Amino acid sequence: MTDATPGYADLHEHLESLKKAGLLLTIDRAIDKDAELHPLVRWQFVGGIEEHERRAFLFTRVVDGRGRDYKFPVVVGAFAGNAAIYSIGMRTPVEEIQARWDRALANPIAPRIVESAACQEVVITGDALKGEGNGLDRLPIPISTPGFDSAPTLTATNVITRDPETGVQNHGTYRAGLKAPDRMVIRMATRIGGAGGYRHYLKHQGRGDKVMPCAIALGCPPCVAYVAPMKLPLDVDEIGVAGGLAGEPIRVVRGKTVDLLVPAEAEIVIEGLIDTEYLEPEGPFGESHGHIALEEFNMPMRVTAITHRRNAIVASYLSQVTPSESSAIKRVSYEPMFLAHLRNTLGIRAVKRVKLHERLTAIRRVIIVTMEKGAPRSEIWRALYGASSFKADCGKICIAVNEDIDPDNSDAIFWALAFRMDPATDLQVLPYRSAGHGPEREHESEREDATLLMDATMKEELPPLALPKQEYMERAKKIWEELGLPKLRPQSPWCSAPTGDWLPQWEEAAKRAAQGRYLENGEISEKLRRKGVKPETKFRPDE
Repeated sequence: MTDATPGYADLHEHLESLKKAGLLLTIDRAIDKDAELHPLVRWQFVGGIEEHERRAFLFTRVVDGRGRDYKFPVVVGAFAGNAAIYSIGMRTPVEEIQARWDRALANPIAPRIVESAACQEVVITGDALKGEGNGLDRLPIPISTPGFDSAPTLTATNVITRDPETGVQNHGTYRAGLKAPDRMVIRMATRIGGAGGYRHYLKHQGRGDKVMPCAIALGCPPCVAYVAPMKLPLDVDEIGVAGGLAGEPIRVVRGKTVDLLVPAEAEIVIEGLIDTEYLEPEGPFGESHGHIALEEFNMPMRVTAITHRRNAIVASYLSQVTPSESSAIKRVSYEPMFLAHLRNTLGIRAVKRVKLHERLTAIRRVIIVTMEKGAPRSEIWRALYGASSFKADCGKICIAVNEDIDPDNSDAIFWALAFRMDPATDLQVLPYRSAGHGPEREHESEREDATLLMDATMKEELPPLALPKQEYMERAKKIWEELGLPKLRPQSPWCSAPTGDWLPQWEEAAKRAAQGRYLENGEISEKLRRKGVKPETKFRPDE
């Protein structure tokens, strides 16, 4: 393997793979990045389209609200428009993603420093960064939430900073709102203990440094892009974990104006200095918790260089109200991580699946734990405790259900809560939880919340679900389609099965009824008449 031919895919190669898989939609007509681009992609998340039908959108002709044309295309949804896109980026089947992350975390591979890189084919510095149409103003950065956002904002970022004491670099996905051709304001969202970049900022302040070097990489190779939003343990060098995902060292190059190592195959790198003394109002901006984040003081960065490939593509994440691309990035990787924690680390073998509810809940707040039927009550509660405490920002509400409940169907969850949970015995509230990322204005690290745990599993054998058996529903579906009626999108549950409290005698009676032989059932029941019983007294033909 040579420096010129890494084994991992860059963004261009990744898009080719998506195209071959039928997961890339190319839009060649003019699209306004300020008013049309993100809303167009948003429709595949709010328009009733199934997840597997979502695509990455590549816009080849981008204009702004004033009609200006841009040189660079823009891609949205290319990293995690759905699970299949994420899987292609990881170069591994969805069911093997957790094992890939486990190996990468356990066996990071240090990066390889190179002298020349694709991300520095074009270098812009000095006066070329200033003035309208130059610097950041040359880049077609979309407005994420038209009608509310106050500026184009970088979203698909690997924001790179370095610990001034240890020298360890951090890659984080933070938003950066454009303010001038050579200035932006970055929100390094805090988390429990402080986000990595924010901790570096505080250390620079403590040392009396007036500025903090920073580099923002856009359009990184997928294996590099995926590590930035993962919230890996603090002081872990994400680029080493990216190497673990790739199975080889990630090529990095030293910045042109800052002493930081940046991914050599990135599309665009913005270098600069973050002011550690002054803060500047930034926002409003539509945040991933699903509300508009109002103006707040954040960190201004003076741009010292922009470097890029000659054929660079601008990558943008669709975030805001979930489901979204940014929520799918976490969901696809977090769900197997939670399952492995409960089954392998805690040894709760009765856990069959963990689902992070995504729609409108930013995947952090609601967790559905699917338990094997008949699991001991103690194991159900161990699973709920384990799920709620595994990650500080996930699992405010944890619900245990059985395998007959589809965790992707909110109505099915409500059904389980309505008929299988006794609030007096199947509900617990645990105090002292961090509130985490949310729309409230109070500083996140200063707010507390609580955890709600609910056992909505079956406590006894229940009769089958009151829907026709699968064979009859499928038979009717063929007739529906022959009649040319509207396209069906089956909602689980759409059929029932003879499981639970269901006797062979009842199965045979149902079969006779479906064959038009109900009179035979009447002859059988007539022979079983009794005196001296009250109406609605239960009867079982096996007793």
